[in-house]
Amino acid sequence: MAIDRDQEQTPRTPVLFIAEDMEAAADWQLGFGRIAAFSRSSPDKTTGNEDAAALIPIGPDSGVLVVADGVGGMPTGGVASRITIETLTSNLLDVGPDQSLRDAILDSIEQANRKVLGVGNGAATTLAVIEIQGNFIRPYHVGDSLILLTGQHGKLKLQNIPHSPTGYAVEAGLLDESDAIHHEERNLVSNVVGDSEMRIEIGPSIELAPRDTLVLASDGLSDNLYLEEIVKTVRVTPLAGVAAALIKTAAMRMENPAPGTPSHPDDLTFILFRRHPPPRKKRS
Repeated sequence: MAIDRDQEQTPRTPVLFIAEDMEAAADWQLGFGRIAAFSRSSPDKTTGNEDAAALIPIGPDSGVLVVADGVGGMPTGGVASRITIETLTSNLLDVGPDQSLRDAILDSIEQANRKVLGVGNGAATTLAVIEIQGNFIRPYHVGDSLILLTGQHGKLKLQNIPHSPTGYAVEAGLLDESDAIHHEERNLVSNVVGDSEMRIEIGPSIELAPRDTLVLASDGLSDNLYLEEIVKTVRVTPLAGVAAALIKTAAMRMENPAPGTPSHPDDLTFILFRRHPPPRKKRS
């Protein structure tokens, strides 16, 4: 399909999802890419959505995507994710053209950590961040929220290592993905925003190829779909269809568990970003 750049819609203000459920995935344009996002509370909860997310536009072809997953079982996980998202959004909107976006992201995460610690009641959240600069992305994460990048033919180009016992065991070859998703310690996390020893993991700068697709998600997605299922869905479906398929499968697994398939009711939040192919030149 030819793309008319004059008709692209780029958000001029930040788009935040904080403790808000959406009936269907929303989508936006950012530079040369399209974004789909979704957030919904766990089907077995009455206390609200503890996830939070944001799309923060920086310039015409740059921005920051953020997903924060308030740590369940601790007090005020939703407060921690809200503080973190609001801190990053407020700080990054003030980044000037001569400032380093990388440094601003790191400073904002450190500031958010201090604020969450200041709540003083064990509040904590995981965090996944993607910096977009033209054709390049850079990942940052704290905890076990998912970041992955796949090409249009299903090649996995990036997957972050969860900061958790099972995440490290998979990386060391002691567990495979299918064993880890069913492991009794699957939901233990060893690094969070809201910890005096928090550490930020920074990934490499990666150039996106046309139709590469990026996924940021809370563990409502990664605890209910195998990695290969996510990659297969991303590979074969237009972006709006990817979002719909992920929502449908995760909801089915949460609400109607079947033998041999993962099932863990939880808040579900994700952001998808796909790079467009280069626009076709209009004939003169």
